[in-house]
Amino acid sequence: MYNLLIALGVGLVITLGIKLSGIGSIWAGIIPGTIAFAVTYLVLARRIGNQLQVLMGSVQKELQGQPTSQKEAQARVERAIKMLESGLSYDKWQFMVGPEIHSQIGMLKYMSKDLDGAQAHFAKASPRNYMAKAMQGALHYQRKDFGSMKQSFEAAVTAGKKEPLIWAVYAWCLVQNKEKEEALRVLGRGVEANPSDEKLKNSLSALQNDKKLKMKPYEPMWWQFGLEAPPPQMLGGGGGRRVQFTPRR
Repeated sequence: MYNLLIALGVGLVITLGIKLSGIGSIWAGIIPGTIAFAVTYLVLARRIGNQLQVLMGSVQKELQGQPTSQKEAQARVERAIKMLESGLSYDKWQFMVGPEIHSQIGMLKYMSKDLDGAQAHFAKASPRNYMAKAMQGALHYQRKDFGSMKQSFEAAVTAGKKEPLIWAVYAWCLVQNKEKEEALRVLGRGVEANPSDEKLKNSLSALQNDKKLKMKPYEPMWWQFGLEAPPPQMLGGGGGRRVQFTPRR
């Protein structure tokens, strides 16, 4: 928001400056004023973008590696969340920064089992972040709010139609809720959107043949949804689960 106001101010000053200086009419100042507005906005937006890249890099670094215990994993997540929260100050400067940071915080809280905290951030998250919307859908599934679950997953597959995992998780939740026919339709839509993806094709075929919808092909990302317990080899030395930072592509 601030970036836009500053850029508008610069453009207006240039436009009025040309008029008041006698160089030309107000109309003569519109083109240079518009150019000044666009250039100023792009420069300011890039500055915020660079600062966000540094922030996200620090968050990723914090979450890298295998924690040796649940306590260490939780401490890493808490530090990463604090880093992200500091980035919310950029929301006043640039559009869509806040919703994207809320998406990342929501995912971290969800993966660390803080479902109330996750939901509060998912409510402010970007609808374009399909992973956050899918986790919100999984959260609604766990709370048996199946109407909201479908709304969130529909938003997820709309934004991330080329991500097979999202379609598979959506279908898995429907199958668990005894909605096999709906799950078949979802997988069918997923295959239509990703005609060359063998994992989705196999998932659809399995369900059509009354077999269990297995999520192994979608590991390790599948474990981040916390809907099934990972095998022992996925756990850290002290019983902690690895938390992986998942940026929106």
